[in-house]
Amino acid sequence: MITAVAASPGAGRLRAFLELGKLRLSALAVFAVVAGLFLGYPGIPPLGLVLATTAGTFLVAAGGNALNMYLERDRDLLMDRTKGRPLPTGRLRPAEVLAFGLASGLGGLALLAAASNLLATAICGLIFVSYVMVYTPMKRLTHLNTLVGAVPGGLPPVVGYAAGAGLVDQKALLLFFILFFWQVPHFLAIAWRYREDYRRGGMQMLPVLDPAGTSTARQMIAYGMALVVSTLLAGVLEISGGLYLIVALFLGVLLMVPVLLGALLRTEATMRACFLATIVYLPLLFAVMVLDRAP
Repeated sequence: MITAVAASPGAGRLRAFLELGKLRLSALAVFAVVAGLFLGYPGIPPLGLVLATTAGTFLVAAGGNALNMYLERDRDLLMDRTKGRPLPTGRLRPAEVLAFGLASGLGGLALLAAASNLLATAICGLIFVSYVMVYTPMKRLTHLNTLVGAVPGGLPPVVGYAAGAGLVDQKALLLFFILFFWQVPHFLAIAWRYREDYRRGGMQMLPVLDPAGTSTARQMIAYGMALVVSTLLAGVLEISGGLYLIVALFLGVLLMVPVLLGALLRTEATMRACFLATIVYLPLLFAVMVLDRAP
C-alpha cells in the first residue's frame, strides 16, 4: 500500500526561503561573475578565491532578489506568474523576508571583501543597492526600467574581473556591455509574454505601453545586433582567441534567428523560443571565451 507523507513544516519553510533567492536567475549571474574572474586573473585563479567569490556573489544575488520580492509583495499578489511566491501565499512573513534579504546581501559582501578586494566588493554593492533601490521601484514608474535594470544586470562579470585583476579596464567594460545588450531581448521576450500580467500588477514594462509591439520589436532587434557586435570586439581587445571569434559569430547568427522571429511575429511560441535561446546563448558564449582566453 502506498501512503502519502506530508512535508514537514521545516522543509516547507526551507523551500520558501530558497524561492526567495530565485536560484536559476542567481546562478546565471554568478556564472558571469566566475567567467569574469577567470578572464581577469593572470593565470588560473586559486580555488579558494573561486569558491569564495562564487559564494559571496550568490548570497548578494539571493539577497537582492529577496528584497525585490519584499518590496513588490502587494503587486505580486495581482499577477499570475508571481502570486505563488512565499509572501503572497503567506508562507513567510514580510519581516522574515526583509531580514533574510539584508543578512544574505550584507553577508555576501563581507565574504567577497575578505576573499578578493574592495573594488570588486564596491561594484557588487552597487549592483545590490541599484537593483533593490532603483530598478525595483522604477518598474512602477517608467518603461525605461528595463534599460536601468540592465546596468546592475550587466555588472556581474565586472565584479569577477575586478576580483581577479584588481582593476576595471576596457576589457571589463566590454564584458559589461555584452551582458547589458543581452538583457534587452531576453527581458522584452519575457515582458511581451506576460504583458497582461504586468498590466494587472501596475508594472510599466514597454510591452504594456506598446500594444502594437513596434517599439518592442525595434529594441529587441537593435540590442540583439549590438550584442553580436560587442561579442566580436572581444577578439579585437584580445580577451580571447580565434576559436572564440568563430564560435561567437556562429552563436550570434543562431541567436538572431529567434530574436528576429520573436520581434517580427510576436507570438507566444516565438517569444518563448527567443527567451530560451538567450538562456542557452550566454553560458555558451562565456564558457568559450574563458576556454579560449588570451594568455
